[in-house]
Amino acid sequence: MNKIVSVFGSNSHINDGVEKLSEQLGKMILDLGCKVCTGGRSGVMEAVSRGARKSNNWTGHEIIGILPESDDSSANPFLDVVMPTGLGLFRNMLVAKTGDACIAIAGGAGTLSEIAFAWQIGKPIAVMSTTGGWSEELAGRKLDHRRDEGVANLTDIKSAEAWLRSVLHQ
Repeated sequence: MNKIVSVFGSNSHINDGVEKLSEQLGKMILDLGCKVCTGGRSGVMEAVSRGARKSNNWTGHEIIGILPESDDSSANPFLDVVMPTGLGLFRNMLVAKTGDACIAIAGGAGTLSEIAFAWQIGKPIAVMSTTGGWSEELAGRKLDHRRDEGVANLTDIKSAEAWLRSVLHQ
């Protein structure tokens, strides 16, 4: 069974550097033989999905989007599996729960909630600390007493790959 990596990130307002890193992350996740799950919308989520399609491991079944709406009208065009939930912001827990490991890029309040959910349910959680937003703010920090380690601080794709291999035991 393929492992799934959930990626949290900004729905809009991403710069070219964040977009490029997001694409590289999506491709690398599939290159490792994993599937990728996002909130399925634009911004970081779309860039990750677009990048995943560039992997030689992409077969048309590996890119999952869990949408807050009850229809697929906001889905980015690079998803293979579209899951409209009708749950609004509550879908953030589903994105966190789906991943065997979770990585955040940039991010506002929605990303913060996904990071907090992943933390509380014990998922391995990391942030791309060079991308701004909550990812930069929370890099290396403990969110509370529940865990001994802090949120893993990843600075580039190479460190993200090493971290994923470690936490997914690949």
